[in-house]
Amino acid sequence: MARKTPSIQKPKIRKASSARKGSTTITKKRSAFRADTLIVVLLLAALIGFAFYISREKKNTNTETSTTSAVTTFVFNDTDGIANSIEIKPAAGDAKRVKVARDAKNVWALELPIKTEADQGLAEAAASQISALQIVSTVPADADPSIFGFDASTFVISVGFADGKTHTLEIGDTTPTNSGYYVRLDKTKMMIVSLSGIDALTKLVSFPPYLNTPTPSALPPSETPVLPTDAVTTPDLSVTPTP
Repeated sequence: MARKTPSIQKPKIRKASSARKGSTTITKKRSAFRADTLIVVLLLAALIGFAFYISREKKNTNTETSTTSAVTTFVFNDTDGIANSIEIKPAAGDAKRVKVARDAKNVWALELPIKTEADQGLAEAAASQISALQIVSTVPADADPSIFGFDASTFVISVGFADGKTHTLEIGDTTPTNSGYYVRLDKTKMMIVSLSGIDALTKLVSFPPYLNTPTPSALPPSETPVLPTDAVTTPDLSVTPTP
């Protein structure tokens, strides 16, 4: 009787399980790729947004600078014409007033403190300074003038123009930041004017634009008073003997 040869069973390969693992790996790789791509896109969007922001800020800055330059105003404009006379009176009184004016030949002459020839360069520089007085800002019309020092102005500047009009500038206190003076034009309009412009004009009080510095005249000799003869007394030089 023949023996049966036992059959050897081959191990079964689970192909489905391997397929699942491969699929899972591919899915993970795809997810990682998508995450990296999303990060790159977000960074790129952020860079584009930042570049746009910088560009807009530069544009706004340029616009503000142009606007600031456009609104620059002066106390006197072209319609006022050219200054023909300038008089500066300090609070100390009339004794220190300085005045220069153009004569019939359009030549500057000094009228105060004395009448004499004026230095044409210095006088013309003062006239140019009048035209260049820049308004830093205005003051509300309903503000109390005494707050800004106009009740006791340090200087009063009177400016005459070719059209015959005369305008006055009252110089009040300096601003808290010491960057300008409070100024009142013709007792109506109050404003803040640049410090350097006003200082250049008020210095004329201490340094008038003389062409030749006048020499102080010598005082006339005084006479020695002579006493009348009867007013001269002779001192008693007699000596009283000692007892």
